[in-house]
Amino acid sequence: MSGVSAERLASIFVEVADTLVDEFDLLEFLHMLTDRARSLVDAAAAGLMLADERGRLEFMAGSDENVRLIELFQLQTDQGPCLEAYRTGLPVINVDLASAAGRWPHFAPRASEAGFRSVHAFPLRLRSEVIGALNIFGSTAGGDFGDADVPIMQALADVATIGLMQERAIRRSEALTEQLQGALNSRIIIEQAKGALAQVHEVSVDEAFRRIRAYARNHNRRLTEVAALVVTDLASLPGLRRP
Repeated sequence: MSGVSAERLASIFVEVADTLVDEFDLLEFLHMLTDRARSLVDAAAAGLMLADERGRLEFMAGSDENVRLIELFQLQTDQGPCLEAYRTGLPVINVDLASAAGRWPHFAPRASEAGFRSVHAFPLRLRSEVIGALNIFGSTAGGDFGDADVPIMQALADVATIGLMQERAIRRSEALTEQLQGALNSRIIIEQAKGALAQVHEVSVDEAFRRIRAYARNHNRRLTEVAALVVTDLASLPGLRRP
């Protein structure tokens, strides 16, 4: 990787960091990340796992079908470089698969049978939070990364992590905004319904609200739905219609 131009590195880092786009496609982004990581070191293959809400790793992207099967085998046997990098938060570098059976007794032989000679893994991390890991499979016996290459590849993983977490934060913020706006809209409808029913039944606003809630519970309907009908179509609600 030391021979990669500064312009090429800069281009890849900008591409990986750019998650602030309309119609962001998570899977496309992850596949792009594995492709760029693989091309930086001219590796045989690359795969990526992300943790779910419970902290369990799930395979998300791979450069080919072969690596997908190997990554799934890691998860099935609960051993391998991706899991190690994810759990420790530290990169796994230049591991010769031919001599790694003691470290990963199930994974190492299977990866070797698949044609890989070396393996490396980089945690997707931001400070103390690790959200996944990037796996690089080599066709040489463990010497793909020089001393100067490791921090560059880890930086690539770190930038991708920042982008992913930023995108998650935006989506959560948008979802929260939608929820808050929905709650506000519902509150407005309910207030309108309380006033309308209070006037029709000549009762207090509190009593009108009690009747709306009781009707919703007794008929297994959402409170907002009943309130909207009180405002727009009171005649469709037996028991709440004009006395």
